[in-house]
Amino acid sequence: MVSLTIDGRAVTVEEGTSILDAAATVGIRIPTLCYLKDLNEIGACRVCVVEVEGIDQLVAACNNTVLEGMVVRTNSPKVRVARRMNMELLLATHDSECTSCVRSGNCTLQTLANDLGISDLPYEKRLMHDPWNKDYPLIRNNDKCINCLRCIQVCEKIQGIGVWDLANRATHTSVNVRGGMTIEESDCTLCGQCITHCPTGALRERDDTQRVFDALADPDKVVVVQIAPAVRAAWGESLGLAREDATVGRLVAALRQMGVDYVFDTNFSADLTIMEEGTELLHKLAHKEESTFPMFTSCCPGWVRYVKAVRPEFTDQLSTSKSPGQMFGAVTKSYFAELKGIDPHNIFCVEVMPCTAKKAEVAIPVMNDACGDPDVDVSITTREVDRMIRAEHIDAATLPEEDFDDPLGTSTGAAVIFGATGGVMEAALRTAYHVVTGETPEPDAFSDVRGLDAWKEATYDLAGTPVRVAVVSGLANAGYLLDAIAAGEVEYDFVEVMACPGGCAGGGGQPIHDGEELAGVRGDVLWGLDHEAELRNSYENPSIEAIYRDYLGEPLSERAEELLHTDHSAWSMH
Repeated sequence: MVSLTIDGRAVTVEEGTSILDAAATVGIRIPTLCYLKDLNEIGACRVCVVEVEGIDQLVAACNNTVLEGMVVRTNSPKVRVARRMNMELLLATHDSECTSCVRSGNCTLQTLANDLGISDLPYEKRLMHDPWNKDYPLIRNNDKCINCLRCIQVCEKIQGIGVWDLANRATHTSVNVRGGMTIEESDCTLCGQCITHCPTGALRERDDTQRVFDALADPDKVVVVQIAPAVRAAWGESLGLAREDATVGRLVAALRQMGVDYVFDTNFSADLTIMEEGTELLHKLAHKEESTFPMFTSCCPGWVRYVKAVRPEFTDQLSTSKSPGQMFGAVTKSYFAELKGIDPHNIFCVEVMPCTAKKAEVAIPVMNDACGDPDVDVSITTREVDRMIRAEHIDAATLPEEDFDDPLGTSTGAAVIFGATGGVMEAALRTAYHVVTGETPEPDAFSDVRGLDAWKEATYDLAGTPVRVAVVSGLANAGYLLDAIAAGEVEYDFVEVMACPGGCAGGGGQPIHDGEELAGVRGDVLWGLDHEAELRNSYENPSIEAIYRDYLGEPLSERAEELLHTDHSAWSMH
């Protein structure tokens, strides 16, 4: 152990502890900007500098460790002057038009500038004004970049892609797409992790809220909105709602208050996905000589983009099942349109997703199987739906809870866990077990695939057939798994992959809380909803039974193949 003094307080911590973490143990907060624990500890911003007795120069608290007898002052006059000057220099290269920034009020740079009382800038502004395609789902504004390097580290270390890199030199140094490519030419999976880890508004999703408002104002449009599983665990965060008050029923009420005609639950089509994907897996297991294993889940568009861009040799092993959101769109513009006697061309289908890659998925040319129009017209993130609620001046906290519309609003616990890593796998196994044995599995029989571990594996017995499964989240982990499969080091029958760490609960379209990772907390909400659900298996959903009886026939039927499945080789990323 090491003993030291910080701001006059005696502190004892383990050897190797950073000054930053040591201070936190006694409630002393040292401000940070570029810092991400265990990921970006480079001391680049110099906001966390502190004074150490006996050392002339100030030192960064984030990447300097404690020493025996060290005396640290975190807020001395020398420290305050340095922090203020460092912030002023950062602001001199930053577009400070905060009122038009999507991160205004939730920007670490803005908060620190306010904390330091910076109201005037002594330095001349110098902005880069680099061009960017504003139609791309991911938007970069280099004038708001502070070169903290977080996006580079997240993309390389967490996602294993390396889209971002430093460009130019000296005072012209900036972050941009690696290799001088455009973002369209890169292997960007649109996972959005760079967005959620950016401390400013330098990175954001393309704002599609106006398209939704325009549809709501069009008297000829029937606006249908679907809400993804993970959205219900996070949507109220940026509105200041307590988690227990931010129920999905209040979100349904808010959307209806905006003028939405029908509000449905993507959980319905998550159950539908399980029926199709589970049946697809069982078919492959029954015809092993004709199949290549493992079969990979395909519900995460970031993961699908990763395979197509980085590991195309595995493309044919992706499940042909569409994602739940795309299945929902196809069903809405076919089955639902027929039920209601609505011209499918007049339906405007909106999905609320915890995801930024969905914005690209809905635009894939082959995702138009219902009527020739895009199955889903627009995808908005959890952040965007929150902005719409604020724009409409809706006080969500006071709204009474409302139910989803029928018949696409009924779902099971198996569907809601799609939003957490391991959830798709567990849901699929529950149904596969039933199909093979005719019995209902124990509710938690497949819980080994739960949790936030980066790579989980298990083997389950399905009526005498061992089924080897694996679950990974985070694309770097997916890359390690694919390497192991290619090398013959591991063998699986079925693998779930989610691009974002922790699954959709930690998705790139979720509310941003700088320095906090909330995938686990949000995932626990989803597992709790599953535990409380009256129906916990997809095959028990009466609306699923009805759509197969009245419209689809059975899983993998000709109509199901036409509407609910896709060819991943039929489109290109570039």
